[in-house]
Order: sequence, then C-alpha cells, then structure tokens
Amino acid sequence: MNRFKIEKNSYLKKETIAYYHTDYTGYNSPGNPDYINVLKNTFNNEASENLRHAFNDLTEVLIEDLIQILQIMKLKTLAVCVVPRAKAEENYSKNQLFFKACVKNVAKTTYSCIDGTDYIVRKTDTKTTHLCRAKMPSDFNNDGPMPYPGITKETCIFSNDIYNKDILLIDDIYTKTVNIDEDAVQALLDKGAKSVTFYAVAKTQFKSY
Repeated sequence: MNRFKIEKNSYLKKETIAYYHTDYTGYNSPGNPDYINVLKNTFNNEASENLRHAFNDLTEVLIEDLIQILQIMKLKTLAVCVVPRAKAEENYSKNQLFFKACVKNVAKTTYSCIDGTDYIVRKTDTKTTHLCRAKMPSDFNNDGPMPYPGITKETCIFSNDIYNKDILLIDDIYTKTVNIDEDAVQALLDKGAKSVTFYAVAKTQFKSY
C-alpha cells in the first residue's frame, strides 16, 4: 500500500491524506488490476464467473489494506464509505454494483469498521468520465454534467450518520484532475464528518482510463 496527499483546489478546501494499493496502467497491461474494470461492468455484459473472481480479488486487497489503515490511524471506529458511480444507483443492475457490494462486505466483517457504503447515494445522473473518449455502444446513455465543484452535494442523497464520524472514503481508481474524489471528500466534510481519509484501489496520473 502507498500513501499520497490530495492537494486542495477549487473542489477541496484542505489537503487530504490518501492511500492506494497499486498503479493503474491501463486495462490488460502487465500488472494492472483488471478486476476493477470487470467489477465496473459498465455495459453489463461480464460473465458471472469473471465477476466472482474479480470480487474475490478485490476482497483480498481491501482486507489487506484496510487493516493497515486502521493500524496507522489508531481509531476506535472508522466508517467506510464509497464514492458513488456516475449514474443514479437505480439505473444500475446488481451485476454493476459489485464494487460497492465488496466494500460493504469487507467493512461489515472487519473489526472497528462501520458500514457506511450507503452514506452517499447518487440520485441524479452525471457524466461517466472514463468513457468520454472511449468507444461506446450507440444505445449507451452517458447524459449528465461533467464534474464541477459541488456536484456531489447536488446529485446525491446523504445519510445523517455522516455527522461526527471518522470516514474512510473508497474509490476504485484515483485520477488527478478529474476531481470527483476531491468533491466527494469535501461533501462529507460539509455534511459534518469529523475527518475524511481517502483510499483508492489504484491510482493513475493520466486524465482518462
């Protein structure tokens, strides 16, 4: 696991401590965590066996890293939250929500963790940023706005349980300059979180993945 800092900008008012498991180098590249792409299941066409293997791979990574983060932070409790997908959650099938389901399962079974995976739920569609330059099926709906400061608060429903919690916010891939993660961190702080630490399974420096 690796540590980095998310710098403050127009989306985020203060620097945030962050962690990530591995580099994201591109789907099918050597050493790339392709299980992330499988679990996204963007076009809802992944085989059940592939989803099951990807779920197991992610579970191993999350358990390993979450235990380390708990040891570093030395907190009695840590609420584990997930950055919501771009579209309203009701628009996804169960087979497209395995990333969140995996995080939920690990949070529920890890000592000192609170399941906060429903603390933020998308209610309004936004643009799926990683598909902006990708070839998409003609019937795929990618309507909605691109990221802007405050987009998370304006397009999501928030739980009152956020208040005064130390939160670990998890996303699959962190990409600097996209700013969805920065905006989600700030939204949690604005909703009363005591603290927010960020974790991504993978991190990349280029704009689209």
